[in-house]
Amino acid sequence: MTDVIIVGGGPAGMTAALYALRNGKSVLVLEKHGFGGQITYSPKVENWPGTAQMSGNEYADALLDQIMAQGAEVDLAEVIRIEDRGGAKAVYTDDGQVREARAVVIATGVKHRMLGLPGEQELVGEGISFCAVCDGDFYTGKTVCMAGGGNSALQEAILLAGKCEKVIMLQDLDDFTGEKKLQEILFARSNVEKRTGVKITALNTENGELRSVSIEDKSGRAEAVACDGLFVAIGLIPENEAFRPLADLNAWGYFDSDEKCETRTPGVFVAGDCRSKAVRQLTTAAGDGAVAALAACRYIDSL
Repeated sequence: MTDVIIVGGGPAGMTAALYALRNGKSVLVLEKHGFGGQITYSPKVENWPGTAQMSGNEYADALLDQIMAQGAEVDLAEVIRIEDRGGAKAVYTDDGQVREARAVVIATGVKHRMLGLPGEQELVGEGISFCAVCDGDFYTGKTVCMAGGGNSALQEAILLAGKCEKVIMLQDLDDFTGEKKLQEILFARSNVEKRTGVKITALNTENGELRSVSIEDKSGRAEAVACDGLFVAIGLIPENEAFRPLADLNAWGYFDSDEKCETRTPGVFVAGDCRSKAVRQLTTAAGDGAVAALAACRYIDSL
C-alpha cells in the first residue's frame, strides 16, 4: 500500500508529492494527460518568486525531475472513483486498476472552458487553439482572433502579436479584465485590434477549415470577422464531479474547502485550482500542495 496517492500532476499535485516524500512517505502521482497541468500553456512565467523568467514547461519539467529523483512513482491514468475504506482509500483508474493508499490528495486542476458553439469540438487543433506557445507558429503571418479579456487571453495575445499579421481581441464584456500592464503591452502593438461588448455566435468554415467567426454586439448588429484561427481563453472549469461522494462542491463545482485543504472525508485532501479560493496562481497552487501534503502526513502518522 502506498502512503499517499496524489490525483493530478500539476504544480499543486507535484508540490504535494515533494512535501510528502520529504516527510518519509511513499508517493504515487496519477495524471491523466501530461505532467505540469495548465502552467505548461504559459510561454513566459514571471511571477514565481526568485526566478525572473521561465517557461511553464521548464517549471513543470524541473518539478517532475525533482520528485522522481526523491522517489516518487508516477503513472498516466485517469482516476474515475475513490472509495473510502477507513484507514485505506481505494483509487480506481480507467485502466481497470485499483490502487490503495493511506491518504489521498486530489489536485485535479481545471480544464479550458469552451464557447459552446456547433462544430467547436471538431475544430479544436484544426483552427481552434488554447495555447499560443504550442500552436502560434502555425499562424505566423496570418490573422487570428482571441476570445477573452483576462490575464490568460492578454498573455497569449502578446505572444501571438509577435508572430501574426493581425490579432483581433474579442471580449464579451465592456472592458478587458486583465492586468493594466498587460493591456498596455498588448494594445501598444500596431497589429492588435480590440472589440468589446461582442459575443461570438458562430464558427464559419470552408472545406473544413475555419475562415471567420460571426459576432454580435449588444444592439444585435452582426458581422463576420475573417480569421485563419481562433484562440480561446475564456476561463477554466473544474473536473471534480467524480469525487462528490467524498468532498463537498460549491455551486461552481470547486471543492468547498478552506486553506486547510481538508474535506469531510478523513484522509482525503484537496489542493490547487480545483479548490474554492480567491486567487488561482502558480504560487497558491504550490502553497496548497504543501499544506495538503503535510496534513496528509499528519493524518497517516495518527493512524
